[in-house]
Amino acid sequence: IADRGILEKSVLDYSNKFKGQSIPRPQNWGGYIVKPTLIEFWQGRPGRLHDRLQYTVSKNGIWKIDRIAP
Repeated sequence: IADRGILEKSVLDYSNKFKGQSIPRPQNWGGYIVKPTLIEFWQGRPGRLHDRLQYTVSKNGIWKIDRIAP
């Protein structure tokens, strides 16, 4: 994609084309629903003092953010 404008135009074109209807899928289409309960973001830094943020979701759907040890 050459630039963001092309992407945005494509979204608008397809939104208009399929407005009010389901988008058809190929017969062999499949997929997965991924529902993470824990995600860790790690960013390496000099001297091994890395940034590690851990996101954990509770049963009521609220995400908790913790900074964990490098």
